[in-house]
Amino acid sequence: MPVTVRIPTQLRNLSGGAGEVTLEGATVAAALKALDAEHPGFAERLYDDNGSLRRFVNVFLAEEDIRFLDGLDTPVTDGQTLSIVPAVAGG
Repeated sequence: MPVTVRIPTQLRNLSGGAGEVTLEGATVAAALKALDAEHPGFAERLYDDNGSLRRFVNVFLAEEDIRFLDGLDTPVTDGQTLSIVPAVAGG
């Protein structure tokens, strides 16, 4: 099922400058795996050494933080949008 993934500005060099890409994936994990397969380099930027999302990487599925859903196992339905949002800190 097609899923749109929104790419933040900081990672667009990995997607050839694209702000959005459309991929196949039945879960968040499958969609992010497809993203890395099509545009290598995403996995090392999104995941830590244990295969978990890095603490400063937030992923939203249709405005919901996946951490409050089923995490990477969250099902994705046809046409939904995933947004990768790096945490911003400053002072």
